[in-house]
Amino acid sequence: MADQDPSPTDIAQRDIEEKERKAREIAEQSQLPYKWTQTIRDVDVSAPIPANIKGRDMEVVLTKNKLKVAIKGQAPIIEGDFPHSILVDESSWTLETTPTPPGKEVNIHLDKVNKVEWWPHVVTGAPKIDVTKIQPENSSLSDLDGETRAMVEKMMYDQRQKESGGMTSDEQRKADLLKKFQADHPEMDFSNAKMG
Repeated sequence: MADQDPSPTDIAQRDIEEKERKAREIAEQSQLPYKWTQTIRDVDVSAPIPANIKGRDMEVVLTKNKLKVAIKGQAPIIEGDFPHSILVDESSWTLETTPTPPGKEVNIHLDKVNKVEWWPHVVTGAPKIDVTKIQPENSSLSDLDGETRAMVEKMMYDQRQKESGGMTSDEQRKADLLKKFQADHPEMDFSNAKMG
């Protein structure tokens, strides 16, 4: 049975469900005592704190898999396990004065170990966001590390080759190997050889 295109009613229902999901997500995130944003490489968290608090009054624990941010002697502002590991040496926290409203803010920068994965939340006990709906920021190849850049360039080359009817890099490599093997073994008959 062939797939049918969704009807206008189905599309409208999906739009309504998507808007409700997004509104629920926004409401859940706004209830958190902190705000957070992320890129594919890192996560930034900020939480307002009273103006009279100094750095020595804070208890901030950053490990590879856990985070705790609290004013000493008070319940944590945020505490729990990360959904994915961080690079502790590349992560940090600061206490900054905010002009409006006058006060302070603790800012936490978390450098992700896995630079190709979106986080559904900062800590696993917090409400999740739908990571499939994230629109990644535009980036250039020069932003990528060598290994990732090479992989992306290969994928782009292969896509261009497919679109133009040419061979992908893997197909080209196999053809080159076969050509070399044929040159090294002229005594063998390759007339019925097929590339797979």
